Amino acid sequence: MILEGATSIKAALEAKKRVIKALYVVEKKRDRNLNYILFKAHEAGVPIHRVQREEIDALALGKTHGGLLADVSERKMDELDIQNSSFLLVVEGVVDPFNFGYIVRTAYSAGVDGILMPEYHWHDLESVILKSSAGAFDHCPIIQSKDLAGDLKLLKQKGFTVYAGYRHQAIVYDEADYTKPSILCVGGELRGLSKQVLEQVNQAVYIPYANGFKNALNAASACSVFCFEVLRQRRHH
Repeated sequence: MILEGATSIKAALEAKKRVIKALYVVEKKRDRNLNYILFKAHEAGVPIHRVQREEIDALALGKTHGGLLADVSERKMDELDIQNSSFLLVVEGVVDPFNFGYIVRTAYSAGVDGILMPEYHWHDLESVILKSSAGAFDHCPIIQSKDLAGDLKLLKQKGFTVYAGYRHQAIVYDEADYTKPSILCVGGELRGLSKQVLEQVNQAVYIPYANGFKNALNAASACSVFCFEVLRQRRHH
């Protein structure tokens, strides 16, 4: 798998969630950001190859690599850490790598302790997720679940309250109390949340609009609203 650009490669080196097999750098490239990346690569024992731009262009999928590529393995997923978590995000039915990357970027910056999602094999799309998340994908704990409903049931037994972006019997999202251990569930625009997950929800929440617009926000936008409300409440608690 090829990662492109300084932001993605820096995140991969810092997070240490994947094996970095080699780094490819345009021969004449020099800057402070690259110096840090080269330092981390030397520290990790990663082979560094200075090559011509034509070779970088041939290996890259896009044109925004900035003269820097890395050959890496798939990201190692994380285990659910209940003891050290108080804010988890469940993402279900989101299969577009750009949208998932935007969600990870938002959730991680808002302080989520982990993202719980169904098992899904992104394969080569990881590079897209990492870039669209501005590197957050490798820093944020990502837990792939074989049984989302079962995990939610366990988490409820451990004291978590489960909220979902869902309009049936919902309250306005900022009327909920997220200062205690909380889980937010967000579904994709097409599939939404499964019946099994909805059965584990303690309280549905919704985002009120300023007008009569009837369509739902996309998952990434809804996550931004929900996650930063959690951060706002906890900052002032």
